[in-house]
Amino acid sequence: MKTIIIDDEQDSRETLRSYLTRYCPAVVLVDECPDIQSAQKSIQKHQPQLIFLDIEMPFGNAFDLLERIDNINFEIIFVTAFSQYAVQAFNLSAAHYLLKPVDIEELENAVAKVGERISEKTKTNHTQVLLENMKVLKNQNQKLVLPLLDGLEVVRMSDILYCEAEDNFTNFYFKDGKKAMICRGLKHYEGLLEEFGFCRVHRSSIVNLEYVKRYMKGKGGSVIMENGKEIMVSNNRKGELIQRIGKG
Repeated sequence: MKTIIIDDEQDSRETLRSYLTRYCPAVVLVDECPDIQSAQKSIQKHQPQLIFLDIEMPFGNAFDLLERIDNINFEIIFVTAFSQYAVQAFNLSAAHYLLKPVDIEELENAVAKVGERISEKTKTNHTQVLLENMKVLKNQNQKLVLPLLDGLEVVRMSDILYCEAEDNFTNFYFKDGKKAMICRGLKHYEGLLEEFGFCRVHRSSIVNLEYVKRYMKGKGGSVIMENGKEIMVSNNRKGELIQRIGKG
């Protein structure tokens, strides 16, 4: 993989170069850049398959660089000490990122996943999804990249009614009546969605509070969704649910 490192800190570039040489033989380093101006020229010249991109640099950040590029046809591994909300945006977009100081095992895993995307020629533009998510951070206009059994699908959170666990999979139910089985467990999505108006109401269910029409009393009770679906609420989740509905 033809690769460029973009980072304003020389020590960081040297460390990453050393790690890539030692632990990532699939990477062929063709250039290193200390700022977005030289990086833009280098990308045009070398046409890399992968770039390691530091978020914060003098005279512009990573997103300033990406907005200058018309066709982002390369993979990106972000290197960052960015805030938790921004990391959330990376996760939602299925974009790769490494936190400083870089962990060798995480580096190897990120490079391996990027290699798989390149070899499979996956068409989903994770970077474009990420850029859109950064603009609407903490908003249900955020997009979520879902790994399907036969590929990937990008959906808006505002289109999700609720999610239900099925063994090691998660079923997503949408406003338009569609359903998608996702190759990850419900616990994974609890952490991603809770900041965006979703609430886990049962060990097997997460609901979008925007579409909760009614709460029915009981030991735990249940919620009625806008599509008429009744979803049970566990007793230990009831308090949080009622509190959050009240705040809404």
